[in-house]
Amino acid sequence: MGKVKIKKQSTIIDMTAMSDVTVLLLTFFMLTSTFLQKEPVTVITPPSVSEAKVPDEKLVQVLVAPNGKVYLNMTGAKDSTQLSTETFRKEVLLDVYGDRKPGLTQKQVKEFCNLGTFGMPLNKISEWLNLPMEKRDEALKEEGGIPIKMSVKTTTEDGQSAAGQPNEFQIWLKAIRQVMHNHGLDDDLRGGHLVAIKAEQNCPYSLVQVVMDNLQTEKLNKFTLMTSLKQEAEE
Repeated sequence: MGKVKIKKQSTIIDMTAMSDVTVLLLTFFMLTSTFLQKEPVTVITPPSVSEAKVPDEKLVQVLVAPNGKVYLNMTGAKDSTQLSTETFRKEVLLDVYGDRKPGLTQKQVKEFCNLGTFGMPLNKISEWLNLPMEKRDEALKEEGGIPIKMSVKTTTEDGQSAAGQPNEFQIWLKAIRQVMHNHGLDDDLRGGHLVAIKAEQNCPYSLVQVVMDNLQTEKLNKFTLMTSLKQEAEE
């Protein structure tokens, strides 16, 4: 009796459908993901038991470095019909500069709108924006930090005390507050949902106090302190 020959079947697996699904998933995650922007300094926030989350849109983040330098980051709404991040940053920058000389070019304004966390003295921003990206990060660490201090009381000719000129941090806050007012965000601002302080856990309280005092001078009396969730072993 002859042997029955079994027909050999192909072991090739058609991966076309799998490749299509992979590309679709990759495209979906690329379009919907929010990438973390690089910060000029690494800040480890203090632990707490609060599980409240800081919003990832319509937020002004004040970054306080361990050495006391202060930086800002402004994020607009994800909804294109509201205040976008680019519009937010552009309007704040133009409000701060106004008629300040020297002014900024359109290219510099565009570069600023695409930045993440920033913080340079006003007289150095124009020069800083002209630097290549890799040198900007280095300049932020070495020369960066928005000048901040409490307003100094001065004396007029007749011996009466008068408030000194606002420091640069207050100038930025005033512009931020004005832009938010122009876009109808006053209620959110008063509710403390739009401003967050991110400070190093070992940063002296006196430095954070200075930041909070400056916020209050611009009627930003409510804000969030960013923390990391405390683990069970830390309790």
